[in-house]
Amino acid sequence: MVEIFKKSGDELIRIEQAEPGCWINIYPPFNHDNLEEISNTYNIPLDFLIDSLDINERSRFEHEDDIKLIVLNTPVDNEDEVVEDDRAVYVTVPIGIILLPEMIITLCQHPNPVIDSFMNQRVKRFNPADRQKFVLQLFDRSVFYFLHYLRQINNKRNLIEDELYNSSRNTELAQFMNLQKSLVYFVNTLRGNELMMAKMGRTDFLQIKSNEDLADYLEDIIVDNSQALEMSNVYTNILNGTMDAFASIISNNLNTVMQRLTSVTIVLMVPTLVASFYGMNVQLPFQNNAGAIIIVIGISLALSLSLVFFFRRKKWF
Repeated sequence: MVEIFKKSGDELIRIEQAEPGCWINIYPPFNHDNLEEISNTYNIPLDFLIDSLDINERSRFEHEDDIKLIVLNTPVDNEDEVVEDDRAVYVTVPIGIILLPEMIITLCQHPNPVIDSFMNQRVKRFNPADRQKFVLQLFDRSVFYFLHYLRQINNKRNLIEDELYNSSRNTELAQFMNLQKSLVYFVNTLRGNELMMAKMGRTDFLQIKSNEDLADYLEDIIVDNSQALEMSNVYTNILNGTMDAFASIISNNLNTVMQRLTSVTIVLMVPTLVASFYGMNVQLPFQNNAGAIIIVIGISLALSLSLVFFFRRKKWF
């Protein structure tokens, strides 16, 4: 699906044909034939389009003649299994940003909240005709969603912790593992994005050194990205420590349950043992006494209560 946008006043409008200053967004569904058609239509190297759809593509930039490619990895919610067979709560997917002399193209294999925020006009002072600033705003929005999802991960962690205190199941630990996967994705992606943006600043890939405002904007984005990376590392360490601690708690909870069940079994075993003795065909005390059954029951209860008292003193009940 190819959509073309242009700013008209303060409104972002859809247009039918590409023209200078427009933004072309390419979303699924599409196939290889569609990509070849787009490549031929806009004279874009086909590799630029294919690389942007590789879920494992690292953050990088390159250029060929007057066409530039930037691959930016961004966070997405994996609730709808954006990445199949991966139970991580959040994953990262690449966005291909292709800079043509008079327009800009974005390409992503899955609907992406970073791009959607521009399509829904949630970003202020956005104009696709200003290509350099648009790229920086894409970077900025990506960092914004990293920070947003990191806060959600921390909130989910706190909720799972509350359930784990009295749990002897593995469900909560499995949820922790899914959050841990998300943080691994975030740490690696944020580190790659930071290196890419720093290198872009050094090489002046976007040709913004002469524009002090845009150069400062890029520096601010790099600082925010570093903050998100630091938060990811901190949350990863907290989560690892929490998982180890609660694995021990679950083991202790299980030991406590087994201890109580063992104590109950021992208490119930005493009446059975006494009754077994009095079921033997041998000479036994009180066998000729008319109240023998009451005496036997009394002995059983006395022994059982003594064990209960002993276990209570040991805090096994």
